[in-house]
This record gives sequence, C-alpha cells and structure tokens, in this order.
Amino acid sequence: MLLTEIDHVAIAVHDLDAAVAFYELAFGATVEHREVVESDGVQEALLKVADSYIQLTAATHDESPIAKYLAKRGEGIHHVGYRVDNCAAAIEAMVAAGATPIDKAPRPGSRGTTVAFIHPKGAFGTLIELVQE
Repeated sequence: MLLTEIDHVAIAVHDLDAAVAFYELAFGATVEHREVVESDGVQEALLKVADSYIQLTAATHDESPIAKYLAKRGEGIHHVGYRVDNCAAAIEAMVAAGATPIDKAPRPGSRGTTVAFIHPKGAFGTLIELVQE
C-alpha cells in the first residue's frame, strides 16, 4: 500500500485570515503551520486534525493556480493530499494505473515535504497531491 494516510484536505479561499478566524471560532482549531510558497503563488494555514490537516490556501498573486481556480470555481475544496512514503514511486504507480501527472518528478513542498500533483482528469475528477514527509 503506497498511501499511508490522508495528509490534508485543501480548501481554496479568498481571504486566508477570515477563513482561519472562522475555523477558530467554529471548531476551536488552531494554526499549526503557516507559510507562503512563492513558487506556487500561495499562502497557506494548516489546521491540525488528528494526524492530518485542513489546509486553507489563498493566492499571493492573480496568476497563481489558486487565483485561477478561485476565479473559475469559487471557494471550496481544491485538492486532497495523500501521504506516501516514497513520492517518486507513488507517481510511477499512478501513471502505471492511467493517471496523468502534473509534476513529472517530486519537488519541494511546504513544511519541508516532497510533493507531486496528479491531474484530476486521470484521477476521477480529483486533484491529488502526493506528500512525502
């Protein structure tokens, strides 16, 4: 089994501070990690839920993938992050199963992780992020 657990559910939002405040008020959640990932044009806040996260993510500029997503689809679930022990092996297995990788090779992600994205067209409509800690 390549999947070890759900790493996170990513929710695209227009206003990261407002979304964090909502989760704090509604659930008593606290931000465990906050980061700007310049290479992806996003700012994120990770709210710990057991061994996984809710990742609230907002655009840092109008050309980022999150900004384009928000303009087209509005706020909501953006992708699911699956934790794997070996990101490169997981990409190979997904491609062998018919998936289309967005990232042909693993790359640095937030929190010091290694990540790769899989296109939703080859994954039954879900944008998948493979996350290796």
